Amino acid sequence: MSLEPELRSLPTTLALGLVFGLGIAISGMIDPAKIMNFFDFAGNWDPSLAFVMAGGLAVSIPGYRLVFVRVKPLLADGFSLPRTDRIDAALVGGSAMFGIGWGLSGFCPGGAIPALGLGRVEPFLFVAGMIAGMVLARGLQARWRQAAMA
Repeated sequence: MSLEPELRSLPTTLALGLVFGLGIAISGMIDPAKIMNFFDFAGNWDPSLAFVMAGGLAVSIPGYRLVFVRVKPLLADGFSLPRTDRIDAALVGGSAMFGIGWGLSGFCPGGAIPALGLGRVEPFLFVAGMIAGMVLARGLQARWRQAAMA
């Protein structure tokens, strides 16, 4: 019996998500105070987030070089890549809103999802707000597309 590509990739996706979540938790990046201290250059600056980011880059840069020599991924029909490399108002505005939310809350999606396991209310509120923002953004994008076509 042959499984669909989506089903074959579920165990791999779960395993990789577990590795990512463990890494975020072990590095302390599920603690909003640690993130806030990274942005506090004039006070109690904590550079550890920069080391986490550098570790991610050290793995992903050579990883992309190795992966993109393939015609397609092992567990999917094709690569899921951005359709454009254009920097537009939506990209700049969305990036700014992401940064503001991250800086004010101390949570980003990568840290908030594993922080749900702590049982504290703050990560749940953040994730609920993040989902609401994603739904709102999708609705606004649909309206903008309709207005542009009219």
